[in-house]
Amino acid sequence: MKKLALITAMTLAVLVTTGCTNKSVVRYGDASAVETTDINFGSTDLQKVAGQMTDSLLVSPVVGTLTANTRPVIFVESIKNKTSEHIDTESITDSISTKLLRSGKFRFVDMTRVAAAREQIQYQNTGGMVDASKAIQFGKQVGAEYMLYGNLSSIVKSNKDKSDVYYKFTLRLMDLESGLVEWADETEIRKTKEKEFVSW
Repeated sequence: MKKLALITAMTLAVLVTTGCTNKSVVRYGDASAVETTDINFGSTDLQKVAGQMTDSLLVSPVVGTLTANTRPVIFVESIKNKTSEHIDTESITDSISTKLLRSGKFRFVDMTRVAAAREQIQYQNTGGMVDASKAIQFGKQVGAEYMLYGNLSSIVKSNKDKSDVYYKFTLRLMDLESGLVEWADETEIRKTKEKEFVSW
């Protein structure tokens, strides 16, 4: 009887312990909250560089002149990742493109969808399923006048007690006809991680 009670008590203890250590909780958080999980490039850094550079471009005198009486057509090249980290720079490119498009000052051509657009126009003209008088014709698209491109680079230094990472994000606007760089700006981020010694 004592043995059975002991086994039962041990089983309950294991269940209670397992329940406490394996319980997962899912919560919704503030997408714009500062993220400090680690020293690597994170969501806060993405929002910071995309927001700062887009604002800088939109308030620049050059863009004020370019967009005074028209909405120039822009091609946004994917941001180049020159850091040692795996960073989804397509998200930075998408954030910048969306903010610029929302400003109403520019129009965009999306080079990432050229193949799909070509396939659709090909289908309309040769598939026999679309009224030929209403099919979109080849050679009617509008070409980009300007190209927006940029780089994200980093310098990382660390020792046994401290890690330091410096990010630099550069963005430029080029006139595709003249080849002139009409606007450029850069922003920086520095993050450090140190061991903290806690006394008891």
